Amino acid sequence: MFEKPGRIVLVMIAAIFLAGCAKATPEPVSFTLNMKEYAFEPAQIEVQVGQQVTLELVNSGVLPHEVMFGRNVMKDNNRPHGYEIDMFETAHVQPTLTHPDGSMMEASHEEGHEGFMVVLEKTGDQAVMNFEVTKDMVGEWEMGCFEQDGVHYDAGMIGTFTVIP
Repeated sequence: MFEKPGRIVLVMIAAIFLAGCAKATPEPVSFTLNMKEYAFEPAQIEVQVGQQVTLELVNSGVLPHEVMFGRNVMKDNNRPHGYEIDMFETAHVQPTLTHPDGSMMEASHEEGHEGFMVVLEKTGDQAVMNFEVTKDMVGEWEMGCFEQDGVHYDAGMIGTFTVIP
């Protein structure tokens, strides 16, 4: 007669315990990434697998700037010229890219630059990039600007994008 309530309590305790052990989906994060001569602010971004990431990209400098995410800098005529390994291509992720008003825009393409790239041509240009972090992105990646035949990169326009499990 008293066994049923005891079992129910035991099942409820087990369910609460198991729910506490389950990995919760991390909260979405948003960063404003200012691009200026010759730096990214912030220069370090850390995200977690499963997070929805929004990067608000802003050209707050006077020169054109771009951002790429990757590893192993490639050289062209002994000048930095993009990444050998693109973070998004490696993870099979296609970020969405919009103007601040929400209208769609396309990633930039430049001959010799492989991978996902966003170019903001002039002061005040903005773009909003959204993507979900996957386990294939785990590790440290570099953010880089290769404008003016790599001058921006050589001048220190580099940052880190770290993905933790």
